[in-house]
Amino acid sequence: MKFVIGGAYQGKIDTACEMFGLKESDMVNGSTCDFEEVFTAKCIKSYHRIIARLMAQGVSPVDFTKRLCLENSGAVIIMDEIGCGIVPVEKSERKRREETGRCGCIISSASDTVIRVICGIPVFLKGGRDED
Repeated sequence: MKFVIGGAYQGKIDTACEMFGLKESDMVNGSTCDFEEVFTAKCIKSYHRIIARLMAQGVSPVDFTKRLCLENSGAVIIMDEIGCGIVPVEKSERKRREETGRCGCIISSASDTVIRVICGIPVFLKGGRDED
């Protein structure tokens, strides 16, 4: 599994495409995809949106993420970092941030490569560039 994280609009998708030979057509969108699609997808973008959608339906995102890591261990997961900045006043928004953080920890633990993208620059947190 590969995990690409970073703030919104930092170049995560372009980085994933370049690093892992992906096209946008290889990606399912966490904002709109069917939940079952992620278990066979080559790449999942906006995974933080899946977490929000699962929570809205009363489904445990942690259990879902554990299942994803078991069933689709070859996937590339792209997720926005949402835990920085001002802590939300709304309890539900704080809970969403906490669950997103937990899911990120699960994905990073299951991943052989974790990349944080800042201003379009990939920073390897785990693993590294494959040298051919």
